[in-house]
Order: sequence, then C-alpha cells, then structure tokens
Amino acid sequence: MSTYILSDETRAKLSKISTASVASALYKRGLRNQFIQGVSPVRWKGRNMVGQAFTLRYIPAREDRNPMEVFRNPDHPQRVAMETCPPGHVLVMDSRKDPRAASAGSILITRLAKRGCAGVVTDGGFRDAEGIAQLDMPAYHQRPSAPTNLTLHEALDINVPIACGDAAVFPGDVLVGDGDGVMVIPAHLADEIANECTGMEQFEVFVLEQVEAGAPIIGLYPPTSEKAQADYARWRQEKGL
Repeated sequence: MSTYILSDETRAKLSKISTASVASALYKRGLRNQFIQGVSPVRWKGRNMVGQAFTLRYIPAREDRNPMEVFRNPDHPQRVAMETCPPGHVLVMDSRKDPRAASAGSILITRLAKRGCAGVVTDGGFRDAEGIAQLDMPAYHQRPSAPTNLTLHEALDINVPIACGDAAVFPGDVLVGDGDGVMVIPAHLADEIANECTGMEQFEVFVLEQVEAGAPIIGLYPPTSEKAQADYARWRQEKGL
C-alpha cells in the first residue's frame, strides 16, 4: 500500500479539476489507461469526488461457496470493506465489468457515507440505485442491478491491487470523479497533477471566453501564436492569477 497521504491542499485543487484535464496531464506522462471505462455517476452531485483508493476484489461466484448464509460471517470481505474503508477514501470495487448482479446496495453504501467516506466506484452495478442516488456521497457504477452480489460475485480480497473498468487501481491511488466519469492518478503523481491541472483549468476558462467572443481556435488552442500567449498573460494579470 502506498505511503502517500492526500493533503487537504491537493484535495481542494483536485475538487476543481475536470477528469479531462487529468487525462491530458497523465497522457503527457505516458499514462493512457487511467480512465475507468463504462462507469458514470448514479446521480451527479455537481461536485467532484476526490479521495484515495481503498479496494475490494470480487471473483466469479461458485454456488457451493455463496449461499445467503455467508452474510452471517462477521469477517465476510464485503461487509468488512464497508466498515474499514477509511474516512475520506473512495471504495473501489473490481466486479469484472459485470453488472448482472449488484456490487452492493443502498444500505451498505449508506454505511460508507455515514462513516465519512469520499465516494464509491464499481465497474458493475448497484441495487437500490435510487436510494444511493439520494445520498450526498458520490457513487459511480455501470447501471442498476437488482440481483444480490452473491448471484455472480464472491468478495475475496480487501485493499489489494485491482482492475476496475480496465484501469489498474492500487491502494492509495487518488481517484477524481466528475460528471464524465472517474480518473485514477498514481499516488506519487497526485500533487504534481493537481498543480499542473490547476493551470490548465485556468487556461481553458480563458480559451472558452475567447471562443464565445468569436475567436478562432487555430493558434489559440493550443496557444501556439504569440498573440494568444500575450492575451493569456494579460488575462491572468487582470484576474489577479
């Protein structure tokens, strides 16, 4: 597990940064598969999800191992994950991109929210999705799914490296989610990406203002012309940035 600890400063910066900006910054560093494919907000909260990853890995369920009675076991990994994911972290579940059975339901996800977790992500589905949608905590999945997780999934490992939507997720990585989806930032790059993307976001605000005013894109985005660079420098000075 990473020894990195997400600071309040970096969390605040990432809370204002789009997944698109994060994807571009990681792409420049050769990291091209950090977007969790196939997931979207159960309901968009109008603000970013930011937190370090705490993981749960499911494997395909085998019928002789997954009767309803397994939930009587206080050490059942799914239940333990809900009780041990640290506050401020994001629970990330590897459900093998299979939403035919739920990764969890509203009672367990409500428990995560009440414990102060920053969010939850699965590349499968959630049952009781409408209840999850009502929570203040961000949640991401493929689609609603009524069948219990035991139908197709066996919770096996907690806080190990996993795959989620074709992206590798290591415990301690930093998750950023917005209305488009979820990006995974390797822990050792989180501060650097937050700082770089803050500048990128400011530049894109400037560009959008120029485009809305009728400016052409060529030379402006990216800023290859001297005029665009000078205009941006002037804009930053006017904004006190």
